[in-house]
Amino acid sequence: MMADEKKVLRLLKTARGQMDGIIKMVEENRYCIDISQQLMATEAILNRANKEILAAHLKHCVQEAASDAERGQKIDEFVATLGRILK
Repeated sequence: MMADEKKVLRLLKTARGQMDGIIKMVEENRYCIDISQQLMATEAILNRANKEILAAHLKHCVQEAASDAERGQKIDEFVATLGRILK
């Protein structure tokens, strides 16, 4: 992985901490809207981590592909990933 590992790990660990808090909120039968807001905040952090990883993929993996065929394959993978994200 060519992304900034420290940044990605920080984001993922923050999301993990938020998930632990959300689980506790559900166990405590907290207000639905509060739980939903925390879920959206966690999704936003995960999206930031994913954006970091995908940007690094484009800047390094795709750009440094050895051949046009390999580059095309990596671009196709990226487009497929975007398709799953943007469903």
